Amino acid sequence: MTHLLIPFNDLRAAHADLEPALEAAARRVLTSGWFILGGEVSAFEVEFAAYHGVAHAVGVANGTDALELALRAAGIGRGDEVITVAHTAVPTVCAIERAGATPVLVDIEESTYTIDPAAVEAAITPRTRAILPVHLYGQPADMPALLHIAEARHLLLIEDCAQAHGARLNGALVGTFGHLAAFSFYPTKNLGAVGDGGMVITGDSGYAERLRRLRNYGQVSRYEHAERGINSRLDEMQAALLRVKLPLLDPHNARRRSLAEAYTARLTGTPVLPPAVRDGADHVFHLYVVRSAERDALMERLKARGVGTLIHYAVPVHLQPAYRDLGCHEGSLPVTERIAREILSLPLHLGLTTEDVQTVTEAMRA
Repeated sequence: MTHLLIPFNDLRAAHADLEPALEAAARRVLTSGWFILGGEVSAFEVEFAAYHGVAHAVGVANGTDALELALRAAGIGRGDEVITVAHTAVPTVCAIERAGATPVLVDIEESTYTIDPAAVEAAITPRTRAILPVHLYGQPADMPALLHIAEARHLLLIEDCAQAHGARLNGALVGTFGHLAAFSFYPTKNLGAVGDGGMVITGDSGYAERLRRLRNYGQVSRYEHAERGINSRLDEMQAALLRVKLPLLDPHNARRRSLAEAYTARLTGTPVLPPAVRDGADHVFHLYVVRSAERDALMERLKARGVGTLIHYAVPVHLQPAYRDLGCHEGSLPVTERIAREILSLPLHLGLTTEDVQTVTEAMRA
């Protein structure tokens, strides 16, 4: 087994300087004796909403639940179609189906890897209720174009922000363009918990009220359930730890952006294509994803030189065995399929140094 001199990720680095504050937050929860839907969750919801400049944030158990409950809160369910992409993590599509709706998968833009507004427009039918763009890898989708389509066609716009905490487009934070937005706090995210966690934000008080019911079995008061909900509650410990990390999100994103710029500068002029950044966007580089026609060979050679890499995502959702009944076939999403054969995620985390970036790029050049 090859020893990785530069691992793909190292979550210890994100917590090393925060240990005293994290330990104090954990003690605060343990001392309180209250572990579910208490003061820490309420405070984090207020702080997360304030960061985004929206009225409401509702903590849930994970990012998949955040998407499902956002859809359900908006009244989307059986018989409805939701347009999204196949170039995403499976949970995006899983959440649509769990809400009872039908995912309609469309192609992506060649340069940004996010949903293609022209493909969205072409996929709209009388059953379409919502557009669900994914801000993939930390890159904002083309929200002005999608907003125009949604408003013209009277559709809901629900954002998947699981990989884009703190990303901006034309100065506005992702998650603030649509009717609702879902976030994941999975440990590898730019704002990560030490377990699972999720959040839905919205400016609509009606959606927020329904979200709070749905996450807790549809309960409106003790022993009174107004509708069928689920058990999806952000716990006090995760909320307390995330409160410590939220004020550091922007500086941590700036560090990721600096490392990405160092990668891009050193890859210029090579056959490896660095990631593009949309005009007007503040990409937060949850992942630094390059393209190479020799992707598999490059991945193996980097591994031999002690550099860890991954592929996000090697098999698009429409080609996964579990989702071959969604109406797409091989060849139906050509940009998605071509990119899936060429993309490679390089190490990018808070423990990475500019010297590490130099080592990785020198290995790639070799």
